Amino acid sequence: MDIERNIGFIGAGNMAEALIRGFIESGLVSPGRIFASDKLKERLVSLAERYEITVYNKNYEVVANSDIILLTVKPQDMRVVLEDVYEHLDESKLMVSVMAGRTIDTIHSVLAGCGLKSHPPIIRVMPNTPALIREGAIGLYAEDRVKKEDVKLVKRLFGSVGVVVELKEERLLDTVTALSGSGPAYVFLFTAGLIEAGIRGGLSEEDARALAVQTVTGAGRLLKKTDSSPEELIKKVASPGGTTVAGLEVLEKMGFKDIILKTIESAKRRAEELAEED
Repeated sequence: MDIERNIGFIGAGNMAEALIRGFIESGLVSPGRIFASDKLKERLVSLAERYEITVYNKNYEVVANSDIILLTVKPQDMRVVLEDVYEHLDESKLMVSVMAGRTIDTIHSVLAGCGLKSHPPIIRVMPNTPALIREGAIGLYAEDRVKKEDVKLVKRLFGSVGVVVELKEERLLDTVTALSGSGPAYVFLFTAGLIEAGIRGGLSEEDARALAVQTVTGAGRLLKKTDSSPEELIKKVASPGGTTVAGLEVLEKMGFKDIILKTIESAKRRAEELAEED
């Protein structure tokens, strides 16, 4: 265990658990250095029993005992949480927000409204649900006040649950939210379509699921392990006059790629709207 800083989670949902498990299993952080709070007492009991971390009923207790505070709560709960803990925050702490749409300026504004004079530096991170199996796609942006060594440390921590991409502009987190944050749902929908097509074609549900899931998984791994572009890989599958070409012609006719582009754009607009909501 080589990270000797206490890490606190405000909010102990699925994403928080994925991070806690990743931090511990990677050997980066010992359970004794991890703290968590949540509205649900039974959730805290479960985490304490499973990972041997320290849990608190009060958010401010987590902040008081932590060097790095992760805000793993819903965006709409941000104000209430910050108003609850601000008295225990100062620039010696590091805050890591996992909230979609809530900008660094917004967080500072709420803290200033509480009367806080010395604000903690803030890093925003956008992981996705595959982080639950340590296969996440994660965007990260740090404001200028964050020390370089702290940026490096947080990248190491989140690297324990997936691939981390550091961004140069905070606004790009809205694109990350739409692309990789929401992206798994679109992949799941596509996979559901493959399964249904298999069943309609006479396969059992079990066989259709096994084939569809492995097809999506294998295609993703192939993309990751090759230097070829998606377009080049398509050409390798699509033999002239073959079955793949027949299917691709339908997708092109239906505007499949344009649908994807519009889907991501819609999700991005919603992420931008979240920044304006209180």
